[in-house]
Amino acid sequence: MMKKYIFGSMVITAIVASLVVACDSRGNRQVEAVKAENQPKSKENLSYGDLIIKEESYYLMIPVYLGFGEQTKDDSLSISRSYKQEAKINNLIFYHKQNGGNNVLLNKSAVINSFDLLEVKTEDKKTQRVWFYRIIDQDTNQDKELNEQDAIGGYISDLSGQNLTQVTPTNSQIVNWFILPSQNAILIKIIYDTNKDKKFTSEDKSNYLRVSLGKPEMGKEIINEQVEKQLKSTKSPSAKN
Repeated sequence: MMKKYIFGSMVITAIVASLVVACDSRGNRQVEAVKAENQPKSKENLSYGDLIIKEESYYLMIPVYLGFGEQTKDDSLSISRSYKQEAKINNLIFYHKQNGGNNVLLNKSAVINSFDLLEVKTEDKKTQRVWFYRIIDQDTNQDKELNEQDAIGGYISDLSGQNLTQVTPTNSQIVNWFILPSQNAILIKIIYDTNKDKKFTSEDKSNYLRVSLGKPEMGKEIINEQVEKQLKSTKSPSAKN
């Protein structure tokens, strides 16, 4: 009889304990859900930089920064926003000074590494002005970031930010560039990832491209295969003792 009583007590105790654990688990889940709901949510923020004003152009430019910041209760336009990642220019807005019209430069995710206003005198002594950009829009090293270790492409647009034209090959990186004022052209030194290691180093092939500023299009290499073969066949002079 005593054994039955003890067994029954143990069963009741086990049932009560399981109910307490179940209730406690549900309670914890509810508390965690409430905490998660009240946590600041990470969101994609747009921020605008200082105006870029060029007297030579009818347009002023507004840099656009795209970052992932922590949303707070005091989040408003009057408060400076800080981001976990370093601010990088992701786009440009071109605003017409007189009529208020505006254009957006890019319709894709990218980082604008640099941009320069180029001026060249044409044969009839008129001034030709265009914007030249170095843009990172491919994660070529697959590190899930767009940075200077990736391909850096060359692009040219008119002063309004329209007619954007790619002038360097995909999967190449700009090293430097030079203006030929008398020719209304730009020479761009690039490096290709010829060994396919997803890096741009001295081990890779380089070349110069010539691009017309009057009619921008994909640049043409100025050092051809014939010249390269001739250079490779040339023996280095023997060192003198």
